[in-house]
Amino acid sequence: MAEKTIVGLTEKVTIIGPKGKGKRVVARIDTGATKSSVDAKLAAELALGPIIKTKLIKSASGNKMRPVLKAEIKIAKKKLKEEFTVADRSHLRYKVLVGQNILKKGFLIDPTKK
Repeated sequence: MAEKTIVGLTEKVTIIGPKGKGKRVVARIDTGATKSSVDAKLAAELALGPIIKTKLIKSASGNKMRPVLKAEIKIAKKKLKEEFTVADRSHLRYKVLVGQNILKKGFLIDPTKK
């Protein structure tokens, strides 16, 4: 079995834009989210995109259609190009949410990890 990378409930990640410009942020690890999500302002700042499709997202605040883009993320020394939904996360503590689509690529979550 392949070696798993251990992450905590929050993890420092770097979101990398198409021109190689990246921004390091603390992301929330969420096993309940099928797709990862990035804040709309952060996506604009890094010129992420283009929008490749829209997806119906079911969340605590109701169902919404959200744009989806592909972006590169560096998490725990691994670099992955994955899909992210774009959402207004300005009222939330974390500008990036890492969901199952990334976690399934060989990550284990240790809630005690700081």
